[in-house]
Amino acid sequence: MAAPFRIYNTLSRSIETFEPLQPGHVRLYVCGMTVYDHCHVGHARAMTVFDAFARYLRHRGWKVTFVRNITDVDDKIIQRAADNHTDAAAWAQRYVDSFHRDMAGLGLLSPDVEPRVTTSMPAILAMIAKLIERGHAYAADGSVWFNVETFADYGRLSNQKVEALRNPDDWAGKRKPADFAVWKAAKQGEPSWDSPWGPGRPGWHIECSAMASEALGESIDIHGGGLDLVFPHHENEIAQSEGASGKCYVRYWMHNGMLTMGDKKMGKSLGNVFNIHNALDAYPAEALRLYYLQNHYRSPLPWNDDALPDALGMLSRLYEAREKAEAMRGQEDAELVAKQLGADAAAVLALGRGFAERFYKALDQDFSTAQALGQLFELARAVNRFAAHKKANKRGGPVVAPALAAFGLARDALALMGMDTAAFHDEVKTKRMGALGIDAAAVEQALADRAAARQAKQWARADAIRDQLAQKNIEVLDLPAGVQWRVRLTSNVT
Repeated sequence: MAAPFRIYNTLSRSIETFEPLQPGHVRLYVCGMTVYDHCHVGHARAMTVFDAFARYLRHRGWKVTFVRNITDVDDKIIQRAADNHTDAAAWAQRYVDSFHRDMAGLGLLSPDVEPRVTTSMPAILAMIAKLIERGHAYAADGSVWFNVETFADYGRLSNQKVEALRNPDDWAGKRKPADFAVWKAAKQGEPSWDSPWGPGRPGWHIECSAMASEALGESIDIHGGGLDLVFPHHENEIAQSEGASGKCYVRYWMHNGMLTMGDKKMGKSLGNVFNIHNALDAYPAEALRLYYLQNHYRSPLPWNDDALPDALGMLSRLYEAREKAEAMRGQEDAELVAKQLGADAAAVLALGRGFAERFYKALDQDFSTAQALGQLFELARAVNRFAAHKKANKRGGPVVAPALAAFGLARDALALMGMDTAAFHDEVKTKRMGALGIDAAAVEQALADRAAARQAKQWARADAIRDQLAQKNIEVLDLPAGVQWRVRLTSNVT
């Protein structure tokens, strides 16, 4: 890479120059879903952020091995299955399938490796045995506990003090309040696996330690996840993995901020979730992607009724700018055209030519998609202003050529603006019509009635029809080529 890539490391609480263990190869592990229910838009932030991050690293020339796990056995899965009188494995598989549909719907790349807890038992059992052998864990009453006091660096990621901790795991057999379970003794009616310590199932934290190490080795470059996982999950991962191997587990810890509703994070336990499949029914996947990437990944991201309509409006302006630029013609010298067509032309040319440098500079400094997209929006605004010039369509092609290259860079690096413009508009219309309950045939009939009223010079009736359509979020466009209509993007209906 031409410039150093710098990233905020939660462990050091500072932005550091990234250097992978193996030059040119990045080993990336991200905590995935616990599949007890549908994925909501809060989950999708982490999935989208790290999809964009992996894409960008590859775009910049690194080989990336991207691992994202699935937790398919867990207290919540077991409880939901019991509440619904079904098998825990079947319940988990139902939501594995739902998760995969949602990820495909969002247009996210599949990870290179997607380990599941239930198929990773040999690695989990081997790591637990190693912890016992090295004196970091002890068996008691069929369970195995990690002895936190044996790991001197416990708390360095989350800045927790061991003496103040009281782990919520069952206390039976525990030596100290802070100790946590790496193996839970079987309970009646729950899924279990055989082990040297008796039948049971793994604790939550040991699962990721074992799956990450099995897929990527004992030391990995980057571990990602939501900020809510710093403690206890990621703190415990460090203790287990380094306790078992004696090596540095993760060099760089990346954590995305939470989706918030008011002063609360979004979460199923709070009852304030909005599922991904509901969002995708009403909006193109790129609108969600833009929503997630418009803020810095470490910042909280507010969710409200206007979040997706606003994102769709911004995305539409990007497509509008690209469409206008693509329509421009001319083969003259760009400098000459810019000079002759004025300040707006000169601004587009300058912004387009300098875009790549500014775009990469933003992303190379702690993956600031917010700043990178700010450059993209500035360029789009300049294109839209220039397009109003009466000679732009005939002569502006050379002036906007760098802008078109910039739009292509956003597509290649961040997977934005990847659709054909006509297909984008069709998808927007179809999804917003469905979400708002708009009947296309009824709209066409209303427009025919309006045309008849105008033909008869019944202007008041024609205006009334337009107003009635506007109340239903239909915008009527009287263009030289004829009357067109579109669904208004900003609406509180989500």
